[in-house]
Order: sequence, then C-alpha cells, then structure tokens
Amino acid sequence: MASWGRRSRVRRAMTAALLLSTLAAGCTARQGSASEDGRGTGERAKSPSSTPARSPEHAGPVLAVKIDNVVPARPQTGLDAADIVYAEQVEGGLSRLLAVYATKLPPVVGPVRSARESDLELLRQFDRPTLAFSGAQHKLLPLIDKAPLSAGTPDENPDAYFRSTGRAAPHNLYLRPDRLLASAPGADALTTGFHYGPAPAGGRPEASHTVRYPAARFTFTWSARLHGWQVALDGRPAVTAGGKQVAPATVVVQHVEVRGSRLHDSLGNHTPYTETVGSGKAEVLRDGQVHDVAWKRARAEDGTEFTAADGTPVNFARGQVWVVLTGR
Repeated sequence: MASWGRRSRVRRAMTAALLLSTLAAGCTARQGSASEDGRGTGERAKSPSSTPARSPEHAGPVLAVKIDNVVPARPQTGLDAADIVYAEQVEGGLSRLLAVYATKLPPVVGPVRSARESDLELLRQFDRPTLAFSGAQHKLLPLIDKAPLSAGTPDENPDAYFRSTGRAAPHNLYLRPDRLLASAPGADALTTGFHYGPAPAGGRPEASHTVRYPAARFTFTWSARLHGWQVALDGRPAVTAGGKQVAPATVVVQHVEVRGSRLHDSLGNHTPYTETVGSGKAEVLRDGQVHDVAWKRARAEDGTEFTAADGTPVNFARGQVWVVLTGR
C-alpha cells in the first residue's frame, strides 16, 4: 500500500507539472490581428509545429504566398510589403505571383491561390520556408508533402484565412501572415544569392520595359520620384488595395526554360513548368538603366548568381525586387 501511495503522489505531481506547462505555453500565444475590415477576431494565432526553435544567429523561415494575378483579383493586398515578388506563367498563358516576406509581415495578404510544381524548386533556395497557398491538384499534393517546406493551407490553418465579402470566389481568400509566422525572420533569411550595393557600370538608359506572356503583360516604367519601377499589369497601374503604387527598386527579367509539366488543369491544359535551376541570360533594371547579365543556379539548394560579362556580381538596388520568369 505504501508503494501504491508513492506512485499515486508521483502521478499527481506529474499531472500538475504538465498542466502548469500547458498554461504557460498558452499565455505566450499572440492575439489575432484585425481583419481587413478592421474588426478584431479575438482568436489566438497558431505557430507551425514543424518550424524548429532557432538560435539568434540563425534566421527563421521566410513566408512565401501564392497570389492571384488575374483582373478580378486586383488590386492585391500586401504586395508592396514583400521583399521579393516572383512572376511565373500558369495555364492559359496567364500569370501568378509568389511573394516572399522576410523583413516585415503585413497584416493581410491576398488574394491567395493555388500552388504550382515549379514553386517547389524555386523555394528550395530558402531554409524550410512556409508556403501559403489555397490548395493544389491532387497529383501535386504528395510532392508538396515531401518538399522541405511547411505548408500553410486553409485546411491546416483555418484561423489564418478569411473570405472577403467584396469579391467573388475564388478571388476572395486572404491570409493573416502573423498566424503562420510568429514574427518576420529578417533579411538573413533571404538566401537568394542577390547582391545589393552601388549600381554596376555598363548600363544603358531605359525608361520602360515590357515582358509578355501569351495572355499577360508586365510593364515597368522608371520613376525618379519613387526611385523605383512603376508596375503595370496588362496595361493598368499595379496598386495595392490601399491605393499605393507598386514600384520595386530592382526588376530582373530572367530568361528560363518554360516547358509543359506532367500535370494539367481541369480543362486538360498542361501546367507550365518554369525551370529555375540552370543558367541563361537576364536583364537587371535599376536606377533607370538596364544591364545585360548572366544568371546561374547550379543546384536547387543554391541561390541565383547574376553576373556581368567579366564575371563580377551585379548589385541590385536596396528595396523590393521583382523577378519575372519568362521563356528564352
């Protein structure tokens, strides 16, 4: 009986300790941010369990968000806060954006849309990024599960998403980033291989530059006042939902191999696969000039090197970077 009593006291002590630790963990959860219309939800944020704790010298994961880019999805929200915006071709010759956030997390981002197979290769350059997307076709889902990233979907993180009443589905799904990441990881998480600094020599003046997909068009017009390239999407100025002109400091037009993948949409159209590992030519736009450069990415785990004819790295202007991935 004495032995049983000791075991009972031990079990009670362990239960009490577990309860205290659970309560302490709950007290550290952050409160939900206000929704797009300004009303708070009062819900507590979720922290991805697959994201390990890191020491101060290591950056946490970046947040990458798949953003809709057809006419009913515009103007987008939170696009101007991204450190990098990748533009890629999707079915029907249309375009979709992948916005990467590291130095700050805006309150809301969207509209959020589905992922593509090319995203998995592109995101390998980051250390276990969190990918926010609305879904993917069933043949792609196992590849996403195997990829070295954290999938932040509405099914797994319902409190991080909401539907706007001002737009029709599927162009009305929005993300609250602070419910996927506790905080912005900082610039050290941008393991892209990009170099920033003084403008390289050898550029030529260019006031405007247009990139065409089969059914989409990007135009970048230099603005000395904004010290950036004003973006126009299909001939219309790209502004945020708050009316701010999107004007990245640097634009990269990267010529890559775009081929048909094994996957296709519900209409039978093959999904374009954009290869970002390899080498080729690119144009770097900064400070009202264009620079002809070469790009190289030897492995998916590597960032992309952009070099001048003599092999020296080409500096980007500090600020937002747009990378438009287009066919050779």
